[in-house]
Amino acid sequence: MTPDSSGFAHDYATAILRRGREPMPPVDFTPDWGDAPRRGKYYPAATAFPLPAPEPVPASLDTALRASAGTAPRASGNAAPGSAGGTAPGGPGAADEPFTLPLLASMLHHSYGLFGRRLGIQANTDLAALPSYAHANWYRGTASGGGLYPCSVYWAAGPGAGVPPGVYYYAHARHAMQRLLAGDVTDRVAAAVGPQHRAGQFLIVGVKYWQNAFKYNNFSYHAVSMDVGTLVQTWRLWAGAQDRRIEPVLWFDQAALTDLLGLVPDDEALFAVVPLTWAPAGGAGPAPGAQAGGDRSAGPAGGGAGPAPGVRVRHADQERSRRLLEFDTLRRIHRATATALDRPPRGALAAAAVPPAPPDRPRIPLPEPTPMPMPVSAALTGRRSSFGRFAAGRPMPAADLAALLRATAGSTVPCEIDAADDRPLARIHAFVNHVAGIPAGGYGYEPETHSLVRTTAGPPGDFLQRNYFLANYNLEQAAVVLVPTVRTHAVLDATGDRGYNLVNATIGAIAQTFYTAAAALRVGAGVALGFDNVSYVEELRLADTGEYPLLIMLAGAERAGLGDYRYELR
Repeated sequence: MTPDSSGFAHDYATAILRRGREPMPPVDFTPDWGDAPRRGKYYPAATAFPLPAPEPVPASLDTALRASAGTAPRASGNAAPGSAGGTAPGGPGAADEPFTLPLLASMLHHSYGLFGRRLGIQANTDLAALPSYAHANWYRGTASGGGLYPCSVYWAAGPGAGVPPGVYYYAHARHAMQRLLAGDVTDRVAAAVGPQHRAGQFLIVGVKYWQNAFKYNNFSYHAVSMDVGTLVQTWRLWAGAQDRRIEPVLWFDQAALTDLLGLVPDDEALFAVVPLTWAPAGGAGPAPGAQAGGDRSAGPAGGGAGPAPGVRVRHADQERSRRLLEFDTLRRIHRATATALDRPPRGALAAAAVPPAPPDRPRIPLPEPTPMPMPVSAALTGRRSSFGRFAAGRPMPAADLAALLRATAGSTVPCEIDAADDRPLARIHAFVNHVAGIPAGGYGYEPETHSLVRTTAGPPGDFLQRNYFLANYNLEQAAVVLVPTVRTHAVLDATGDRGYNLVNATIGAIAQTFYTAAAALRVGAGVALGFDNVSYVEELRLADTGEYPLLIMLAGAERAGLGDYRYELR
């Protein structure tokens, strides 16, 4: 893969912004649903062992949000291999207690594992197909664009993990780990991410493009880079509720890890590496419940010895689709970000932060947010999309809106270039339709004063519906439509092409927090990308600040008495 698209992220960001008025090619594209890929990778020859059964997380969502919002950058990277971590001073989010195999298994299940099947009466276009088992909607704790779940989770396990060292793939449908390579390769992962992030265990988040691109073609990169953010934020909420830390590394040698994992560079990209602080343990014995039989991967079967330097995963994913298509713009933006290796210095994002709201605009103070005592695991289990079930007859309490705003505004993706005094990259705007005590109109949320800053006056329902492309939501019926914005071009100027991944991961994290908070508040929720971004720039007066609206988040009461079906796997 050659860096033939340097700087292309600026062009791609502009095309995404304008796609409502200047459609991205291929304009006449229609997905072949009969030849759709699996929603996960399939390694038929890799041995597997079941992971421990997940345990519920008793800590409240409020606790998790305080921890994730309070995380400060690590001063010197992750703990050394075998370190027990520990609680550091510094308030919420400073704790860094160690992971264990049961805790890792529970986190993976609550994020990407299958919870059960849903078949509710709603307005999305896939409703007619859902009764078919082949098209069943198996829901998960993490949100995903189009429900396609293209992220792959790999575990580079070092000594003391409770399993033989090696590279594993999380098989979400079975809640199991498949061994792709035997032997300790954590030194090679550490070399790819940098010595300051040395650890004994790593999670690696990849995206198999075809799992999403078969539907979204060149738009796919925009969608999947947000999916990375939703996944990482689920981990952060889950871990923060239990005094553990998730801090992804976004600038690393992607080519080196792509080679280690045996991936085809243009088919699957690696977006994040997460070093884990791990509890010390005795020698790694056989994997719990491991199946008998040989693993075809090269390298020793256990112990701390690593495979030879040139060894790579030989197992190959078996694709279900008979015909795979290539999309030129998707390939170019992938190559532009993958080959952007230069890591910006800490503090580089200061110039890209959203500026304060104009002091002369009217402000409406918000009440204290509604508490969210629901356990994190229950909120993740209860997360779902409303798809046309909103009903305007019951206005949202202002305290519920305050809770959604405070939670989403505090959502970030902490990474290796953060500085302690960085301002937020994102701002949350709100189109208020039906919120008790709040006049209808457009606002910006100001976290420092916990208030709404007026942008436009009057009911926004007509504007919202007129600028929405799909038929699965009636935006006027939602109590509020939240709009996260980022100064995308400013981030790219400060960080280079790979900064696009940070922009969209941040938006994905906000969306995941929104969904989880809505579940804890027991209000309907939905997230959508099919809107005219340029019209939102004009309506919210964002041209001067360079903010881009990247998705919309709807919340409100739902119609009562609609048919529903749920089947829980656990």
